[in-house]
Amino acid sequence: MASGAVVYERWLGQVAQLCYSSPVTKELTLRQAGGSVSATLPKDMADRLHLEAGDRVLAIETDRGILLTPYDPEAERALKVAATAAKEYRSALRELAR
Repeated sequence: MASGAVVYERWLGQVAQLCYSSPVTKELTLRQAGGSVSATLPKDMADRLHLEAGDRVLAIETDRGILLTPYDPEAERALKVAATAAKEYRSALRELAR
């Protein structure tokens, strides 16, 4: 069975590949919303992704920018497992990064 970090990396790679090679990439304008910054999805994109106001999405910082993906409990679980593994194996990961 693959570790949580491996599952997460595989999932993130698949999502990133779909996102960056997709012809439905859209430019969004960020707006001030109280103490936060918000982005509004175009209606056609929200419709394709079956998203409505109030739905949850995951925002993932990647080396290529920000990846927004519809909320998926399995993805959230994989992210938590990866974060735990990264914390537990912090020293080993630093060595591997050299």
